[in-house]
Amino acid sequence: MHAFAALLDSLIYTRGRNGKLKLVADYLLATPDPDRGWAMAALTGDLDLPAVKPALIRALIESRVDPVLFRMSRDYVGDTAETVALLWPAPHPPFVSVNANKPPFVPSEVWGHGVSTSLDTNGGGPFSITQAVERLRHLSRSDAPAALADMLDRLDAEERFALLKMATGETRIGLSARLAKTALAQAFGQDVEVIEELWHGLDPPYASLFAWLEGHAPQPTPADVPVFRPFMLAHGLEDARVSLDEYAAEWKWDGIRVQIVHVAGQTRLYSRTGDDVTGSFPDVASAFSTPGAVDGELLVKGEFQGSQESGGGAASFNALQQRLGRKVVSAKMLADYPAFVRLYDILLDGAEDVRALPWTERRARLEVFMGQLDPERFDLSQVIEASDFTELEAIRAGARDAAIEGVMLKRRDSPYVQGRRAGLWYKWKRDPLTADCVMMYAQRGNGRRSSWYSDYTFGCWTEDGELLPVGKAYQGITDQEIAQLDKFVRTHTLNRFGPVREVEKTMVLEIAFDSIHTSTRHKGGIAMRFPRIARIRTDKPAAEADRIDTLRRLVT
Repeated sequence: MHAFAALLDSLIYTRGRNGKLKLVADYLLATPDPDRGWAMAALTGDLDLPAVKPALIRALIESRVDPVLFRMSRDYVGDTAETVALLWPAPHPPFVSVNANKPPFVPSEVWGHGVSTSLDTNGGGPFSITQAVERLRHLSRSDAPAALADMLDRLDAEERFALLKMATGETRIGLSARLAKTALAQAFGQDVEVIEELWHGLDPPYASLFAWLEGHAPQPTPADVPVFRPFMLAHGLEDARVSLDEYAAEWKWDGIRVQIVHVAGQTRLYSRTGDDVTGSFPDVASAFSTPGAVDGELLVKGEFQGSQESGGGAASFNALQQRLGRKVVSAKMLADYPAFVRLYDILLDGAEDVRALPWTERRARLEVFMGQLDPERFDLSQVIEASDFTELEAIRAGARDAAIEGVMLKRRDSPYVQGRRAGLWYKWKRDPLTADCVMMYAQRGNGRRSSWYSDYTFGCWTEDGELLPVGKAYQGITDQEIAQLDKFVRTHTLNRFGPVREVEKTMVLEIAFDSIHTSTRHKGGIAMRFPRIARIRTDKPAAEADRIDTLRRLVT
């Protein structure tokens, strides 16, 4: 556990990408199985320890220290795991870890593993990451509090932080799952795309994967398993222009991107991040029984998005949100918000992998494949007919009227490759809407923003001159601008409500957003899609900010 804790600590204080890659690679090379496999599961968000929840951790710490002290400390630190790790009281008599006199984590050294793994977590000594996982994953909810407290008693602050991060699956330490897999690939001289292809067909602690990487076993294969294959992504078009002789244009729909795979009688739906969302959309999964794998946009039926010519037939994203994240979907929900998928591309045609084919050939294959699918659950994203880029610009200009998110441009000879590749696919999103809003409340951020008031609730005026909240944003501005707003919050505070401060209603923020919908989430009765701060309007008096009625006219 000590080496994993030291790795997390080093990753937090290492900003450069290459530095992070080297830290993880060195750790993986220096760490035996199965510790490194469980560490990778934790770093990639694939470790599931259902008995340990944030509420349990809060209850444990509040039973050991003053709850007010904990909450004030959590407010200042901005991270529950770090706060608990620092506040956790030493047991009596104090337990002295055998690792206490060890040097900091040095990737090339392998000290400590033999000692740690030989000791029982039910005894009084330290334990390995494997022993921690094995104990926590088999706990019942009733046994979890005592077991977790016992484990925390045996660790120092750095190790407690690592255990809590691992147990809750919230390892936000500046390392994405993709970067962790890249480090794994680099450590063993392998292509990260091969790792990605295999990943979702394997279970932690990935013994077969490490055996192959070290040359002790053949490459594991996801045969007869409906595994996720990483998506092909697009660059923003920015101000460039392209030839429609070389690029095909399609509408960019406002849903969520999914991959549907049917192999050996099994169907799976995956989100863009590789999460299995089959259970949330059983109506779509049950309708896809043709062997193959396709890429498309998950939508809910309606008459909102698109004209008859552009495909249409889709409700707003607000309707789709009613279905997202639900583990159990009622019959009423299925009837009120019927889902379907608008297909973009094909990855597997039957058992044949067609990703290396150019887009034009894949498109022809997809059109034939469509003939085998239920038209109630699947349709085809249409290609936009335009003679040249100038005509396409004019068509795109009407995208907002049709409530379409924008245009996709795909090079006609492009293979389907994972990630973003320059020059192959472009996304040309419609210009955002903007509104001038007044800051009402501010809250401390998380992680590296935990010392700053960086999350802002903003509002607009009613006809009666009342300011009502319409949204919340924390993205879009630089660190310098956050410092500017943080200073405003601290010097213009009216009231404090725990971690939240109410401020004087004098600061105007220009908020950019993609669309707006009716909602009960805010008192103003509306909610913005993807709100972000476009700029700070110190030049504008708060009284001249927008009215809620103006925003309501934009509701879609």
